Amino acid sequence: MGAEDSRYFVELRKASLEYQADGQPLLAIDDVSMSIRQGEFIAIVGPSGCGKSSLLKLVAGLHPAARGEVIVDGKAVAGPISICGMAFQNSTLLPWRTALENVLLPLEIVQPFARDFSRKRLEYAERARALLTEVGLVGFENKYPWELSGGMQQRASLCRSLIHDPRVLLLDEPFGALDAFTREDLWEVLQKLWMEKRPTVILVTHDLREAAYLADTIYVSSARPGRIVSCTRVEFARPRTLETTYLPQFMDIVHALRERIARH
Repeated sequence: MGAEDSRYFVELRKASLEYQADGQPLLAIDDVSMSIRQGEFIAIVGPSGCGKSSLLKLVAGLHPAARGEVIVDGKAVAGPISICGMAFQNSTLLPWRTALENVLLPLEIVQPFARDFSRKRLEYAERARALLTEVGLVGFENKYPWELSGGMQQRASLCRSLIHDPRVLLLDEPFGALDAFTREDLWEVLQKLWMEKRPTVILVTHDLREAAYLADTIYVSSARPGRIVSCTRVEFARPRTLETTYLPQFMDIVHALRERIARH
């Protein structure tokens, strides 16, 4: 592995985050250190309310660290960063825009794409259609969110998060509201997109199988205030298949993660 490949792209250095609750500071995450290589796919698991989503806000620059540092691409994060894409448990598609128009949205508002949007609209639309085709939504480009199933909406949401080629992809339980079959189908879709584009991915999930299927490295957070209590490398070759999830070695990882969460 070359020096450029081995450098850390996202770093949290003893980072803490606080919110105000009833006029009092509430410590959400405390003294978190984490080093993520460029192009690595990591997952964060832990009990509800442990600050997993708060960690994504720190990396995205949506909330400042109370203490410590957050470094992305060698620069201290001091506000919202433009090189990240985000997807959430709810697709958050705008109901008055078609699937294609929703996917195009980041190109309308994120520089340097926004200043060229009018001139390159046809080119950008082709890029969006190619992504929608890749996730199995060919023929649905002109459908509105309410005409799409939950799984289709999440596919469109993934396309929207990737359309501007973000170097960091932040995923906050993107499949948590879906049924098991749709969720597993989208694991394969996300793995394929990541292997093609290789953004640095941070996935927050409650699903331990999902974490072990998708991630290179899995971090376990304690209950609030969230602290990283373990780090597990996942060594299965890619592309992984659903058959991988039935291997004894795979289940060993899932059981070990469950035990660590239960202890903390």
